[in-house]
Amino acid sequence: MNGIASVVDLRASLADLPTGDDDAAAAIAKRQSRLTKPLGSLGRLEELVAWLGRWQGRGAPRLDDVSVLVFAGNHGVAARGVSAYPASVTAQMVANFEAGGAAINQICKSVGATLRVIPLKLDAPTGDFTQSQAMTEAEFIEAVATGYDAVPASADLLCLGEMGIGNTTSASALAAALLGGGGERWAGRGTGLDDPGMARKREAIDAGLDRHQIHHADPLAACMIFGGRELAAILGATLAARRHRIPVLLDGFVATAAAAPLARLQQGALDHAQVAHCSAEAGHRGLCAELGMRPILDLDMRLGEGSGAALTVSVLRAALACHLGMATFDEAGVDERD
Repeated sequence: MNGIASVVDLRASLADLPTGDDDAAAAIAKRQSRLTKPLGSLGRLEELVAWLGRWQGRGAPRLDDVSVLVFAGNHGVAARGVSAYPASVTAQMVANFEAGGAAINQICKSVGATLRVIPLKLDAPTGDFTQSQAMTEAEFIEAVATGYDAVPASADLLCLGEMGIGNTTSASALAAALLGGGGERWAGRGTGLDDPGMARKREAIDAGLDRHQIHHADPLAACMIFGGRELAAILGATLAARRHRIPVLLDGFVATAAAAPLARLQQGALDHAQVAHCSAEAGHRGLCAELGMRPILDLDMRLGEGSGAALTVSVLRAALACHLGMATFDEAGVDERD
């Protein structure tokens, strides 16, 4: 059981987060220094192997069990015309995931990852945050717990993604509440908004921020007010992964915004996580910079549904193959530098 029954419990769970395994990371660095290549020449690939090992607690990391979780939710604010698509598309895309017809299905197959799609009360959209808070505490905690309990403790790597018409609006409002600024700073075109749609999106974000201004300083209150069930579930899953010492790949803007409150509540709370890719969504690069997180890929993707996180698994597999498969200077009989 996750033991999270209230916001008080959720705050308490951040007080004693597990740390990474320094010995495992040191063992990886030692092997890296002996491989047949100039020191540090594989750049960030070397860092990523050390990150995997630190959080798996293994001097020889593995990626035998890669789990991709995609959470789906509907948003009351979508009724304000902040998306190019109707809210009905959320459930339709969930059906497409389940039938194997989406991009995430193909990418998961290509990288050897297991996909699980978890819809969260799609027939009950969250409240419109321009008029009320999106979720009550009970609704928020239920979604957090769903995400927490969905994480398989045996996973070697967890990839987190989302689906939800209107959720870039919620993510933008949440980022603004956590980090300052308004619709002008954080709103992007999401699913392909035209200029009038962008104006509606910025107006909705600013209206919500004005209405709930006194709650901006509390990251969890901001989650309840501006977030969605899928964002809350990603927060819960990210926390569960830390408890299980599972490294995490966060997909684009929405997933990063969903996990951001953890970093605001506890320094180092996202040390076990990497941002998989820099989304083309307008606010993502700035959000990553604010969190001190450097995305691994930058391919102008903005699809969501965990696609960038799953794709990044291929990079981690290549990094790990080099680390485990390359010969050392002694094994290969190659002279070292003077």
